[in-house]
Amino acid sequence: MKKIGIDARLYSQTGVGTYLKNLIYCLEKKEFKDKIFYIYLISDDFEKVFFKNKNFVKRRADYRWHTVGEQFGFALKLYQDNLDLMHFTYFSYPVLYFKKFVATIHDATPLLFKTGRASTKNQLIYQIKHLFFRIILWCQINRAIKIITPTVAVKNQLKNIYGEKIADKITSIYEGVNYQIINSKANIDLSQKYNNFFIYVGNFYPHKNVEKLMEAFIKVKTSCKLILLGPDDYFSSRILHYINIMKWTNKIIVVNNTSLSDLVFFYKNANALIHPSLSEGFGLPLIEAAYFNCPIIASNIKVFKELLGKNYLSFNPHSVEDIAEKINKFILNKPKFNYKNIINKFSFEKMADETYRLYEESLP
Repeated sequence: MKKIGIDARLYSQTGVGTYLKNLIYCLEKKEFKDKIFYIYLISDDFEKVFFKNKNFVKRRADYRWHTVGEQFGFALKLYQDNLDLMHFTYFSYPVLYFKKFVATIHDATPLLFKTGRASTKNQLIYQIKHLFFRIILWCQINRAIKIITPTVAVKNQLKNIYGEKIADKITSIYEGVNYQIINSKANIDLSQKYNNFFIYVGNFYPHKNVEKLMEAFIKVKTSCKLILLGPDDYFSSRILHYINIMKWTNKIIVVNNTSLSDLVFFYKNANALIHPSLSEGFGLPLIEAAYFNCPIIASNIKVFKELLGKNYLSFNPHSVEDIAEKINKFILNKPKFNYKNIINKFSFEKMADETYRLYEESLP
């Protein structure tokens, strides 16, 4: 039996967690005669996650990312399990692990947008942490036998940063629509509370550019509201504080920690999804919105162009005036977009198949 490890310590987190849930869900539906998967989970998830496939084995790995414990304890755990191949699914990994591994690099945003505003730490601690991040990512990029990126845009960014020498080992594999949201029904009770609205879906890190979106939306003469859907954390609190100070509560609403059924309602009933991000690795909310036929207004960044082509209304994310102008244009013209081909293009099933192919190519 060949032993393949998958780092699933971020299983319950947003973003990477969605990637992990869908990768494992799709792989688990396959039959394996000569392979066994060790799925590494932190304790909170270890007690909640169960696999039906006998070839999938839970391994407790209570080593948080970006910690000393990860660097020593997790590395030791992996050596003890004597894996034939390891898949690190996040840029934080134990640099003391020197055996064969595949790495997924979801985006290059932390390298391209180095700002202390993206951290709750003081500037000195942030600078030290960022230095270690760069060292760890450099090790991961150079030691991985294969690298997976979610888009060609991220592949090109990595080549620009680390050189053409890494190009041959990078494979871009598109993601898809979360199987959990596909299987969820809209919470129709929300229709009594929300109507005539635009939505933003995501977290509130500075590179997401939500403050500029709010400034732009306030300039739009409309009775519509903007609903910001995201986690309840330090960054959402900062956004909420900004809304209160500016007295925008009559036009902009923050809704934290929405359930999947709530999210389906918002996608199905929103006038459009607005996504002002300055940098992304993929853009799951855009693909989810397209799945529910929700029109999309978003930044004119390369990754969104790669995903959607001309099937969305684009704006310059650095310009409050242009964002406001494009929202006004949408309200006046109500453009129609055809998302059928886009949905057929993106699939977590296809992603899992391609990822497994890379596993087979990488095994001894």
